Amino acid sequence: MSNTIILGTQWGDEGKGKVVDFLTEEAAVVVRAQGGNNAGHTVIANGKKYTLHLIPSGILWSGKTCIIGNGVVLDPGALLAEIDTLITEGIEVSAEKLKISDRAHITLPIHRALDKAREALRGSNAIGTTGRGIGPTYAEKINRTGLRMVDLLVPERVEERVTECVKLGNPILEAAGMDPLDPAPMVEELLKHAERLRPHVCDTVSFLAGAIEAGVSILFEGAQGTYLDIDHGSYPFVTSSNTSAGGTLTGSGVPPRAIDRVIGVTKAYTTRVGAGPFPSENAAFSEYMHEKGLEFGATTGRPRRCGWLDVPLLRYARMVNGIDELAMTVLDGLDERDEVSICTHYLINGERVDLPPAAVEDLEAAIPQFESMPGWKCDTTQCKSFDDLPPAAVAYLERIEELTGMPVTILGVGPDREQTLVKG
Repeated sequence: MSNTIILGTQWGDEGKGKVVDFLTEEAAVVVRAQGGNNAGHTVIANGKKYTLHLIPSGILWSGKTCIIGNGVVLDPGALLAEIDTLITEGIEVSAEKLKISDRAHITLPIHRALDKAREALRGSNAIGTTGRGIGPTYAEKINRTGLRMVDLLVPERVEERVTECVKLGNPILEAAGMDPLDPAPMVEELLKHAERLRPHVCDTVSFLAGAIEAGVSILFEGAQGTYLDIDHGSYPFVTSSNTSAGGTLTGSGVPPRAIDRVIGVTKAYTTRVGAGPFPSENAAFSEYMHEKGLEFGATTGRPRRCGWLDVPLLRYARMVNGIDELAMTVLDGLDERDEVSICTHYLINGERVDLPPAAVEDLEAAIPQFESMPGWKCDTTQCKSFDDLPPAAVAYLERIEELTGMPVTILGVGPDREQTLVKG
């Protein structure tokens, strides 16, 4: 298999973990290049459910090397809790199997507190973050005051930089009516974590360069989705990293020419967690999904907002990421619908718009324009190939391919690894 980027084409929660897990069989290395434990990838393998927040989904396979790249912001306590859970489940997480970039930045308790404080200070204008401290960690990185994994291995640096971070952050906490934090317990906890994580920390850039030179297949696992990208998403209702294909490169230290294929992951409909514009959102469809026990966030547990498939989002995601093909998940979520709809374009101030506008005010004002198609009203979860799909489902996929210009080559018809169809 070639070197492949897998990323979300919507607002995250597209099912990337399932797709990565499915394709990992043919890969030697799986890389996570951005985001933090605000992401949540759910994988069901052999009837068992795993939820991963920092560790690449490839960890569930034996004989694979997983990389947490330099673009990830890492909460050491959260990572160790995830490692311990996997070990309890019988999954190996050795230093050979999981490697962490020495350049990755560290999320501290002060960052989590600042995240909550800033949301409180925004009041009704809150972004709806997960409260995991991701934004404040990236802010410190850009301000050049952050703590990196390489620093975690030197006690003197840990104490100095944590103290400085808390000194700068406490006034913000106090302004939000929160108690200031003491850096000493943070330092003590970090130094304990450092001893356990030390064997995993290395120069992952040189490791990946060696893998590319050796010709082994590498899978890059995107976190969140294109419309949470700090530059290309529905700003300001976005995350704090580049979730697009470009972020995969800078977040791993891999050159553009090393990438052979980009796969965009989309649900058969659209979902979003948290605040922000969502043109194709449908309250009745959201309620329908929640009543079925579907669409609750893997990280926050919050019910996801649901709507029909939004083609303008997919068109723009194709341009930004250079997507070659689509992997569509949760087609089975539409199995019982009498009718399915597709948002083909928007009307904004009476004008037709085929791509999402830059201004959030314009996206909020967008009136979605729909095409409706007959539903297939049958169970697709038992389909073993594209040939087994009901004609109405095939027609739905073909219409999406026509509208987006991207072929649907991978299709999820259930949560399990085995419920994945591949065209051709």
